[in-house]
Amino acid sequence: MSEEEKITDFSAINWATWNPQDRATLLFVVRDGKILLIEKKRGLGKGKVNGPGGRLEPGETTLQAAIREVQEELCVTPTGISERGALFFQFADGYSLHATVFTAEDCEGTATETEEAVPLWTPLESIPYDRMWADDILWMPKMLAGEHFSGRFLFDGDTMIGKKLAFY
Repeated sequence: MSEEEKITDFSAINWATWNPQDRATLLFVVRDGKILLIEKKRGLGKGKVNGPGGRLEPGETTLQAAIREVQEELCVTPTGISERGALFFQFADGYSLHATVFTAEDCEGTATETEEAVPLWTPLESIPYDRMWADDILWMPKMLAGEHFSGRFLFDGDTMIGKKLAFY
């Protein structure tokens, strides 16, 4: 996509007919006042801190994908899982992604570094939002407080240039 064709106006996106190129998941294990985050070693968001997750494989449900991704990225199996929200990302270069967000009350096993991620058990009061995607600080505190949410975002690279959030 050329510079002239970039999507840069959030209000011009027709979210009613918007269709993502990819579907993905994020899953945050929260226990004993800590959240299991990762430092991404490759792919979208490489170098950022995020929750474990990734794209759905053909025939997978979002829950199946969320569990598989945590197992692949951190060698643990999340337990006590709840769906918490939906994130819709449009990137200025044309890429689009719909992510379903889950929380888990615990996990089985020991979080272990893999080729994809470094595990980070982080105190809830010390979440490194400055190392995360710009939208995370807008919805994560509400998610951690038990709220459900839906968010739509427009990014140009790492820069958020538009947003709309709802909590319920």
